[in-house]
Amino acid sequence: MIFAVPLAWLQLTYEKSRLLVAIAGITFAVVLMFLQLGFRDALFTSAVRLQSNLVGDLVIISPQSTNLVGMRNFSQRRLYQALGMKDVTSVNPLYIATGAWKIKEDPAGQTRNILVLGANPDAKVFKMPGAELNIDRVKTQDVVLFDRASRAEFGPVVAECGMLSLKTKFTDDAFGCNNIVNREVANRKIRVGGLFELGASFAADGTVITSDTNFLRIFDSRRAGLINVGLINLRAEASPYETMRNFILSQPSESVVLPREKLQPDGKRIQVLYKESIGADGKILREENKDKVVISKADLTIEDLKKTQDAAIDDTRILTMQGYVDFEKGYWQKSTAIGFIFSLGTVMGFIVGIVIVYQILYTDVSDHLAEYATLKAMGYGNLYLAQIVIQEAFVLSILGFIPGLGISFGLYNLTKNATLLPLYIWDKAIPVMILTIVMCVISGAISLRKVQSADPAEIFG
Repeated sequence: MIFAVPLAWLQLTYEKSRLLVAIAGITFAVVLMFLQLGFRDALFTSAVRLQSNLVGDLVIISPQSTNLVGMRNFSQRRLYQALGMKDVTSVNPLYIATGAWKIKEDPAGQTRNILVLGANPDAKVFKMPGAELNIDRVKTQDVVLFDRASRAEFGPVVAECGMLSLKTKFTDDAFGCNNIVNREVANRKIRVGGLFELGASFAADGTVITSDTNFLRIFDSRRAGLINVGLINLRAEASPYETMRNFILSQPSESVVLPREKLQPDGKRIQVLYKESIGADGKILREENKDKVVISKADLTIEDLKKTQDAAIDDTRILTMQGYVDFEKGYWQKSTAIGFIFSLGTVMGFIVGIVIVYQILYTDVSDHLAEYATLKAMGYGNLYLAQIVIQEAFVLSILGFIPGLGISFGLYNLTKNATLLPLYIWDKAIPVMILTIVMCVISGAISLRKVQSADPAEIFG
């Protein structure tokens, strides 16, 4: 019945200019929500591109690491300790650093930071298109693979390789570099030997891959054996959580630190972790850690690790691959303001839409108050009149969502081409449509008080 009554449509179309203003206002709110949700998802998706393209079942990092470009060093001896464990088939160390990429086309010698990855080229470490195909080329001294999806500010590297026309194709030819392309990274001359595709993120605008030996040549202050990420490969039928627990039990420390988000302290087995600091008076201050809990490794269970997928002990932190992805997402979501800003922008768009629709509906109800009073005098109740207002709100939501979707689609493509960030609209269409309908229905519900106050005796008395 709610969709069968035409009275709401007749009232909306009675004044075309007011209807257009209402649609424009809702469209603005829809576009704002689409953009904010798109930027937020692009942030998280791009942040874990590398993690999602690493080969491994478990990951070891330093407990002091914060995110991809804040990976601390730890001794690879810790990684090779896992090699002798049951179910472990291989381990692969990975070096990560950012270096100054000298832009050849800039006469002032301007540089831009680029992410540099170093790994044993004989080990299968990367899953990115083109990486495995060209990885043997980095065995040559000072040869790197360049991410063809890096931002344009790094220069026309892909064009110089002779691959511009094949940039978007995933064939073997599309990742070759047929010409000699020389550049400079961290004050060391390098040559681009091939291409791969990863993509830019908020943390890194571009990436290169090279061998572990070449990595140490580029960053000559780094000591061999101090790695950033350790990748552990298991037998196909092995349990990663059992291997995690066995690794933890092999460490000398008696306490394991776990994320508090999945495990809350119970005062018995799961204890509160405290952070200590020195106050202004020189006394030691203890503050409860809101993010971590501690468990005796003897009390640690497989179920604990299934919940957290993340555990730190001594100078190592061992995670499942999903835990490593969550580690990076958690940094951008909790430790930076960017995720909060995009979420706040979505809420603001929702509120703006409520205000706009409320103003339109309130004005419409006020202008037709005599008609509503007439309907009341004829015997129609408040429920019927409320249906008319809610119908108007629903129709406005659909009329505003359709152009909002079209405009957002164009803006997504424009932003995607300009920033190379992963922006996809279709997975957000239904959530935004639901938000738009709820937004308009809330506005209609607020406007109902004016309808219910329509008294035939007062208006016609």
